[in-house]
Amino acid sequence: MAMRARLVRFSPHRPRRVRTTATLALLAAASLSACGSGPSSGTFKPKGSLASTTPGTPTASSPPTAIPTAELTKTVLTRYNEYRKVFKRVYEMNDAAELSTVAMDPLLGEVTRDIAQIRAKGEIWRFTTVSNARVYSRSKDGLTVYVVDCIRTLAGYRFSAKTGKRTGGGPGGAFLHRTAVRYDQGTWKVSDSVRDKKC
Repeated sequence: MAMRARLVRFSPHRPRRVRTTATLALLAAASLSACGSGPSSGTFKPKGSLASTTPGTPTASSPPTAIPTAELTKTVLTRYNEYRKVFKRVYEMNDAAELSTVAMDPLLGEVTRDIAQIRAKGEIWRFTTVSNARVYSRSKDGLTVYVVDCIRTLAGYRFSAKTGKRTGGGPGGAFLHRTAVRYDQGTWKVSDSVRDKKC
């Protein structure tokens, strides 16, 4: 039943490749809450499948249906990569305040709680990853675009916030992440992210 959700799929031409060095690192693999892998009330319903419509859509938001596919894809991938950069930065600073500019609940709440727990332990995470993101689907109501990304963690290290000394971590692997980018009050924000199989 996973793929019965009716979706507006993008044309099957070769996907545009985006390569950046930012976010979702070893800590995302270690902390399920950070990547939204646990059960949630988010956009992937049930876990691992796509929703045909966007849950909890504000009535003030209008679907960006008039935007050409190529322009929409570029906009969504730009916002997705902004999210990845901010995600990396908030973990490095142990402060999730900036995350609300690029993310929304349920993911926003999950990452905020995770950072609070890490800060309470007196730890800081720093990591470097390589991304290869592409848009693979869109909900029927046009308010959610789904991005698939093979994220390779080059390194992810844990440091003591008090001494600055490295306390753990190392090189990571490569995992497929499926992410929902939702249109909300005039902008696109990441709402869910699920880590999948190795890639």
